[in-house]
Amino acid sequence: MHAITIEEPGGPEALVWAEVPDPAPAEGEVLVEVAASAVNRADILQRQGFYDPPPGTSRYPGLECSGRVAAVGPGVSGWAVGDEVCALLSGGGYAEKVVVPAGQLLPVPKGVGLVEAAALPEVVCTVWSNVFMIAHLRPGETLLVHGGSSGIGTMAIQLAKAVGAKVAVTAGTREKLDRCAELGADILVNYKEQDFVEEVGKATDGAGADVILDNMGAKYLDRNVRALAVNGRLAIIGMQGGVKGELNIATLLNKRAAVSATSLRARPLTEKTAIVAAVREHVWPLLDGGHVRPVVDREVPMREAAAAHRIVEESAHVGKVLLVTA
Repeated sequence: MHAITIEEPGGPEALVWAEVPDPAPAEGEVLVEVAASAVNRADILQRQGFYDPPPGTSRYPGLECSGRVAAVGPGVSGWAVGDEVCALLSGGGYAEKVVVPAGQLLPVPKGVGLVEAAALPEVVCTVWSNVFMIAHLRPGETLLVHGGSSGIGTMAIQLAKAVGAKVAVTAGTREKLDRCAELGADILVNYKEQDFVEEVGKATDGAGADVILDNMGAKYLDRNVRALAVNGRLAIIGMQGGVKGELNIATLLNKRAAVSATSLRARPLTEKTAIVAAVREHVWPLLDGGHVRPVVDREVPMREAAAAHRIVEESAHVGKVLLVTA
C-alpha cells in the first residue's frame, strides 16, 4: 500500500507519498481500506516535529478516516467486511489502509457520503467530549467558540444550537463570520477588529459566556477568563497562541469558574472508546436526521497532502480539508 511518510520534520514538502508495508489487524482491531482522511492542526505539528504519535501507534499522520472494513481481527464483534465506517485514530489516516481499535469505529451516518464522513470523527469527538462531557453545556447557556469557521468550530456551532444553546464565534474575515451565521451562530466577532470580551459581554447583558471552547491557549488565557460568566467553564483544546500564559486567580475565584485542558490523541483506549460510544448515542441521531452536517471545504488527492497542509496553515478554508485516496 501507499502512505504519507515523514522522513524528517519540516515544511509541507516533508510529506512524501511512499510505498509501505500493509498493516494487519491484531486482537480487537479492524482493518479499514481508507476512502479519505482529513487534515487537522495536530498533523501539521507532527510534520514539524512537535507532536509525536503515542508509543505503539502508526507513525503516519492522520487522526481520522472513512472507508470500508477490509478485515476483522480476533475478538471483534459487530463489524463485518464491507461495512462503511469512519474512525477516530491515533495516527495512520494518511494511508490506503489503517488498523483501528474496534471501539473507535463509527458507522457512516445516513445521508452522509463515504468520503464526506472522514470530516466527522476527530471534530465530533473533540467537541462532544469537551463541550458536553466536561463543560456540560446546557440549553439556554452561551458557548463562545474561537475559530468558528474551523472544522471544530463549524461542528461546535451546530451541536450547541441543536441542544438549545446560544453561540458566539470569533473569526478573522466577514466571509467566515457569514458562514458561521449560516450554521446558526448568534454573536459574530471579528477578532482582527473587535475585542471578544467586550462583544460577548454586550451580547449577554454583561453576563459573559458560560462555556468557552478555546484553540489558542496562552494568548487568550487572560481574556478568556474575563469573558467567562459566573460558574463559567473554559475548555482549552489547542495552543496555536502559545503554551505559557498568566492566569489571574482572583478573577477565576470571583467567577467560581473552571479551566480544563485536554488532548484526544494520547488518551487511553478505554477513554476513547467511551467518547466514541457517547458520540454514537448522542450525535449520530442528529446526523442521521440531517440536523447536523459535516462541513467540507474541499477534497485534495492524498498524494498531494503537502498542498492540503498549505491550505490549512494559511487558514484558507472553512470546515474540513479532506485527503482522498481515489
